[in-house]
Amino acid sequence: MSQPKIDIVPYRPDHAGVWVSLNEYWILDGGYALETKDRLVLDDPDGAILSKGGAIFIAEHDGEGVGCCSLMAMPDGGYEVGKMAVAADAHGLGLGRRLLEACEAHARDAGAPRLYLETNSAQTHAIALYERVGFVHLPPQPTPYARCNVWMEKPL
Repeated sequence: MSQPKIDIVPYRPDHAGVWVSLNEYWILDGGYALETKDRLVLDDPDGAILSKGGAIFIAEHDGEGVGCCSLMAMPDGGYEVGKMAVAADAHGLGLGRRLLEACEAHARDAGAPRLYLETNSAQTHAIALYERVGFVHLPPQPTPYARCNVWMEKPL
């Protein structure tokens, strides 16, 4: 059986519902609380991410959003990778890697020095992916997230 055709596209306003639902699902399903910064970026992606020089990518299958990932501009010119989520029925299709590749290409085109991310040690599959694509672990950094206990970056 062939893989479904899935496109990685820039965020559009009609993606707002899937942006919220994909992220609320992984946060709540993982046993985490929706925190203040979550609500800010989920409820106002334009104001919190896009208008500040960031980007959001959506994985679409037949026009339906099945994955997402964002880049938030950082003061040092780098980008924070955040809000990466893939619908349960799309796991195993390599969408996490494809979304990260889109983020990295965008960051390189912008001349960013690095990608940065924060996660939780329970996210073992995500951490393994980040390591495979070249992220390295950092010591603890300041974070607004109570759930964060892993910090990583990828120099570009």
